[in-house]
Amino acid sequence: MNYFTPSLTVVTLLFLSLGSSRVVAQDENTAPPKAAARSIPILPQTTDNQDQTSAGDQADSLQPDTRPLTGIQTLSLGSEQYRHSYWVPGFQYGNTIQSMSLAESAPVTSWSSDNYLAGNLSLLSTWSRAQLAVNYSGGGFLSTNDALGNGYFHELGIIQSFKWGRLSVALLDQFTYLPEALFGFGGAIRLGVPGISTSLAPLSPDLVSNLVPSQSILASTGTRYSNASAAELTYALNPRSSITMAGSYGFLHFLEPGNFNGAQSGANLGYEYLLTSKDSIGVLYRFTSFQYQGLSQAIGSHAASLAYGRKITARLALQLTAGPEIALFRVPVDGRTSQVLPFVSTSLVYGVPRGQLSFGYSQGVSGGSGLLAGSNSNQLTFSGNHHVGRLWTVMGSLSFARNRSLTSSASLPSTDLGSWVATAGVSYPFGPNANMSFGYTALIQSSSQPCVGPCTTNFTQHEISLGFQWNTRPFVIR
Repeated sequence: MNYFTPSLTVVTLLFLSLGSSRVVAQDENTAPPKAAARSIPILPQTTDNQDQTSAGDQADSLQPDTRPLTGIQTLSLGSEQYRHSYWVPGFQYGNTIQSMSLAESAPVTSWSSDNYLAGNLSLLSTWSRAQLAVNYSGGGFLSTNDALGNGYFHELGIIQSFKWGRLSVALLDQFTYLPEALFGFGGAIRLGVPGISTSLAPLSPDLVSNLVPSQSILASTGTRYSNASAAELTYALNPRSSITMAGSYGFLHFLEPGNFNGAQSGANLGYEYLLTSKDSIGVLYRFTSFQYQGLSQAIGSHAASLAYGRKITARLALQLTAGPEIALFRVPVDGRTSQVLPFVSTSLVYGVPRGQLSFGYSQGVSGGSGLLAGSNSNQLTFSGNHHVGRLWTVMGSLSFARNRSLTSSASLPSTDLGSWVATAGVSYPFGPNANMSFGYTALIQSSSQPCVGPCTTNFTQHEISLGFQWNTRPFVIR
């Protein structure tokens, strides 16, 4: 099936990288170890001099973020700089104990336990004008809940970038195959994040929320696979201004009946102007089309917005985008063929001493998470982490999503659904290559009306999680 394709891609990359690492190993058997190989740093939070690391030192160790303000990815604090191409394999174990199951039409109120075992892979390959970054996690799970049963899960993030003079090109892909919604999956033990958990994991694609098929309704249950692919081209007109063009395609398919499958495609055009070395402004137009399998309804969305960004490596990444959005309906809704809505996309990442804070908010038309045929979606997220002492890390997050249906019918009544996910946890490293984490997650779903099909719209689930991750030292490719 389609969801095996990314796994085969990763296996191929692993095979090629393994061959390269064997060549390096043969060279090491006939020559003294090269000092340059030690330029790949270990996990920053496990170093002995972490308390003395200043913000200036952190900025010097990071490569500045070059993502365009009017592009299709959210801005970041920067990425680690490495002199070598490498790959890092590892494995991960996770156990979750939850107070109820959402796998049936009515929630099972007895406690159940799920055990996850996965292999992880992170790869970074750099050439003079190109870079490939891969993060993958995949494995199986065993559940004591008969309604959920046993199964598999896969997560993949790929970025292939090129640069020729003024022209930059990025090819991106995000894939998930999960037994439940990605929104809240994994809690504090990183089951929902592909790749290894140390700083050696390269940046994964972080597509803006309206380009990725929405999974922010917890009531849409069942195994599903989702993919979002995008291509982005940025051309620098001069040292201060640039234009960005992008196209994307994504889908969300369910294996069990009860939810409906959907697909979306989009086009993006933006202009950015640098006010200073840290501040930029821009204008953006984005078109998105939503289609649904077995439904005559389809939605086209046109959004025009202004944007502002501020980037300080290792300290601040701020992105503000706002403007009007027009939703066009193929089948009229209450006699209307269009509706004007606000379009907002905001993200903030702030580096603090010994930690990091993140905030995100988005509002606009989304696909409906397999439960609604289009929705006006509001999503808000707070998260942060802080290193306590030399080893412990405390983390927490609070996410809220509200989805109001844009269309209605006899089988799809108009409804308003709210989803809450609150997580708190701690992690403790065992050397530079292993860590253990513990956490608690609350998942809350509320609805103005009951949903149609095998789903439950009002519930509260408590989840306790335990996780362990281990990875090898990096294998140098070149």
